[in-house]
Parts: sequence; C-alpha cells; structure tokens
Amino acid sequence: MAIQQLSETLINQIAAGEVIERPASAAKELIENALDAGATRIEIATAGGGKTLLRITDNGCGMAPDDLELAIRRHCTSKISDSLTDIRTLGFRGEALPSIGSVARLSITTRAAGAREGAAITVTGGKAGPVRPSPANGGTVVEVRDLFFATPARLKFMKSEKAEAAAISEVVRRMAIAFPKVRFVLSGSDRSTLEFPATGDDRLARMAQVLGKEFRDNAIEIDAEREEARLTGFAGVPTFNRGNSLQQYAFVNGRPVQDKLILSAIRAAYAETIPQGRYPIAVLSITLDPALVDVNVHPAKSDVRFRDPGLIRGLIIGAIREALAREGDRAATTGAHGLMRAFRPEAYRPEQQRAQAPWNPAASPYRPMDFDAPVRGFGEPPQAAFLEFAQPSARAETAAEAPVTNTGHEPSFPLGAARAQIHQNYIVAQTGDGLVIVDQHAAHERLVFETMREALRSRPVPAQTLLIPEIVDLSEEDCDRLMAHAQEFLRLGLAIERFGPGAIAVRETPAMLGEMDAVGLVRQLADELAEWDTANGLAGRLEYLAATMACHGSVRAGRRLRTEEMNALLRQMEATPGSGQCNHGRPTYIELKLADIERLFGRS
Repeated sequence: MAIQQLSETLINQIAAGEVIERPASAAKELIENALDAGATRIEIATAGGGKTLLRITDNGCGMAPDDLELAIRRHCTSKISDSLTDIRTLGFRGEALPSIGSVARLSITTRAAGAREGAAITVTGGKAGPVRPSPANGGTVVEVRDLFFATPARLKFMKSEKAEAAAISEVVRRMAIAFPKVRFVLSGSDRSTLEFPATGDDRLARMAQVLGKEFRDNAIEIDAEREEARLTGFAGVPTFNRGNSLQQYAFVNGRPVQDKLILSAIRAAYAETIPQGRYPIAVLSITLDPALVDVNVHPAKSDVRFRDPGLIRGLIIGAIREALAREGDRAATTGAHGLMRAFRPEAYRPEQQRAQAPWNPAASPYRPMDFDAPVRGFGEPPQAAFLEFAQPSARAETAAEAPVTNTGHEPSFPLGAARAQIHQNYIVAQTGDGLVIVDQHAAHERLVFETMREALRSRPVPAQTLLIPEIVDLSEEDCDRLMAHAQEFLRLGLAIERFGPGAIAVRETPAMLGEMDAVGLVRQLADELAEWDTANGLAGRLEYLAATMACHGSVRAGRRLRTEEMNALLRQMEATPGSGQCNHGRPTYIELKLADIERLFGRS
C-alpha cells in the first residue's frame, strides 16, 4: 500500500485522542491556558457532564486578532521558543485548542488588554472560520459544544454525565489548590455552584476550602530542602485518613501531576502508621530547576520524569517522617467528632488540638524495654535476638511512686494525669482542658515496636551463616547495583558477595527471619534498586517481624494497672514518635475537650 500524507483534520483528530480523552481533559487544558494568561478569576460552566457544553471564562490578558488565528493551529504557542529545558508555564505544546476544535464545536471570544474591541473565531470539526470583530470583556471566553461529535466512536467510551461532571470538579479542585490567588467558580445545569474564593498567600486556607475544614486542624506543615529540590505543603496526621487516595495532591513547579513515584513515596512515608486499606491525606509541592524535570512525557502532562528520582523519593519520605515525628502523635479531631456525634450529632464543633511537650524517656518508671539490654546472637531461635524487647519492663511491676491525686491544679502534660482504668483496657486521663481515653494494649504495643525498631537501626542485626551459600543468577547490571549496597545489607544481617560477572553469592541471612527464601529476597532487592535506587525490602521484613513481636509482647487487654503505671505509660507515649497509632495504624487514644463535654450536657 502506498504511503500518503494524512489530512490536517485527521492529524488533529489523532492528536485529540491523546490530548482530549474526556471533557475533564478539555477543561484542564483550557484552565491552564487561562492561568498562563494571568487570570485571577476563572469561571467554568458545564452541561451534560461537559459533553454538551463546556465554557471557560477568564479575565486574563486576552489575545489580539492575529494571535487568535494562530491559536487554533497546531504547535503554535507563545509560551516557549526553541527549548524544552526551561518550561515555566502550564501549557507549551500548542495542541489543546486545535485538538478540541477537531472533535467539537469550538468558539473563542477575546479582547486583549487596552484593545477597543474584541475578536472571535469558530472551529467546527476541524474547519476554522474567519476572525471577526466581536463585543467582549477583557479576557477570553472559550466555549466547547458537542464534544466528540466529529468522532462518534469516542462518545461510546464516555462515562455517565454524573461521572464526567465529577471528573471536571476534581480538575478544578487540583487547580484551585495549586493557585490560591485565583478565584474559581464551577457551575452548570448538572451541579450546584462550586466556588473557591481567592485566599492570597494563605495556602492552608485554600486547602481547607477544597479538602474540608477538618484538614486545617489535622495538617502538619512540611518545608524541607535537599540539594536543588524543595518540598513544601501539608500532610495529615496518620489518624486522619481516607478509604482512597483521591485526596493526595502533588504539584511540580506549580503543575498538578499524578506521578507514581510521588504517590509511592507518600505511601512509604506513612508505612506502619496507616491501617491497611486506608490512605493519608497530603498536599505536596516540589520546586526545582525546570531542567531537572521532564514534563513532556505525555501530551496530558500529568506524568513527569525527574533526573534524580531517588533524590525526590528520599526527600518526600524523609520530610513526611520528620514531620510525623515532630507533630504526628496528636489525635485526629475526627475521633472526638465521631464520639460527639454518637451522643449528640448537633453539638459538635472541632476544637484546636493539644501541643506536644518534650519528655525524657529515661526518666519514665514504665519503659517498654531495657534500653541497655544486650542483643543475643546466632544459635538461638530466630525471634530470640530481640525476644527481651517484647517483654514488659520489670520496673513497671514494682514501681512504688505515689499515685497522682486530684489537687485541682492539673499537670501540663499533653496526655494529662491518669484517673481511672475501665474494662481493664482503657485508661482515662484528665488534661488541663479535657480528657483522654487510651487503649493501653495498642499504646504499649507501639512503644515496644518503636524501641525494637530503634535497636534495629542502631546496631547490626544478628546473622546466621548458611552451610552452603545460595547462588543467585542475575544480570550484570543488577549485580553491580546490589554490590553497591553490600555494606548496608551487612548491617541488616545479609552478607552477599560477587560470584562471577552475573551472579551473587548469599553467605549470611538475618537470624530473626529464620528459614527464608534467600534467592527470592535478593531478586526482590535487585528489582527495587532498579526501579527506585533504594533497597528497603529487607528492612521492611525485619520491621514487620518486630511489629508482630511487639504485638505479642506488650501489655495485654484485661491487665489491671496501678496509677503510677498508667501515668508512666502516658509519659512514654508523649516521648515516643508515632505513639498516636498502633502498629496496625489504628489510633491509640482519643481526646475530648472540656467544651465538647459541656456541650453534651447543654452547658454551653
């Protein structure tokens, strides 16, 4: 068959298949154009889920008539010149308007700043009309009708009007978070009006508009920098989570993205603090030199490629974990919210959460382990290397400190003073402005686990020598990557060495893991290094075993505790990062403010 040149209309329709997948894609492209034009007010109107009508009105700089004619041609743009290494705008490909015009009925009305009159142009199924004078306000109005009428096959793949409208709403929410100085209004016959007033430099206020007021009370600020990359934003406390990942927002140089590396890093940062099947809430913004990130991976521009992905992943994980260690132990307001609604649904109003106070764990009469206990080594059962860490401290059983009495002047401890133990599992403590209810088993389980994890990090893991070394056949590249991390593996009890150009010999494995599939472990580590340039799989296995041992070795439900034991547990919780959640991610305590309690009794 002879090769032939495709028509311009068909070329545009092929491009539209990549750029405009659904009405939400068209909305995204048009909103980006409005933002690049300097708009401070953007109004979006839809009908039929965006398939029947999609209108974007902005107060940006507008276009001159000559520019308007070029705007509907492919690869015509005012945003870049000859280089893709310094992209500082949301759009740059020059494909959105011609792609939309090739599959829909497109009309553009615009007036440039300072111009006496506006101009308009229409494009129907790829055929453009002439530019004509038109009355217009300053800015641009882009109207898209009958999307995909020129490609009926694409309409068969559209979802319901409600689903398409929801997708457009999500696009607007992402843009609203990224640009808090811009006012967004979304309306239409198929929805109630959704409005996000401009909040200026108060980014958290805009996040509260989009994610709900509770996010403000349960968010931890993040500001970290590593080499040439900076990470800012807010992350929710672990107990403030959701059943899906839809409320995880990421931005790179102001561009909303849905990048798997960033989402994976968020998931890793919250490991062991979020229950399985639950997802944290986070809004993260990465700023770096445009030359260090490629945003031209896909026409939709939602995927990016970093020059140093390991740097970005490490920055996200480290910054979130540091923030959680600093402030993440407080209880989410949703815990008190649920309790209040159980009593009186109409009475609840979130209150500010407690502040953290430092505490010296060495001074606690109730420790989850002996910090100076030696580690037993090879020759004992696999779990014996850390068995003593799973046992309650003997000092807790013999503590003879005087119980705390109610003097009317409560100590300034964040978790207060113990007042009672109910059902032999829940500690009720009185704080200066409310009360706290603690699950003693879940809390002590976390304390034991954190101490065991610290032991894993601070000293070499006992290893067991294999009678016959395991030989693992790998590619030469995988072997090189593994050997570059050999010393790191050795601290974790895994001893490997090169066995020819394409093989690794495993001579020792961690004693804690007992009998194990050494070959499978090494292959998993090789795959992890190839994808992320990090090897956390082995450390993850050891920490999982430590969590299991902590669960079985902590204070059990049903055990009576003396007042000094309960208070010591509270003080240790205040001093231990992550104590607000057990090893399974469930909250270890809930907090009620005095104002909440008084509302329950109608006193306020």
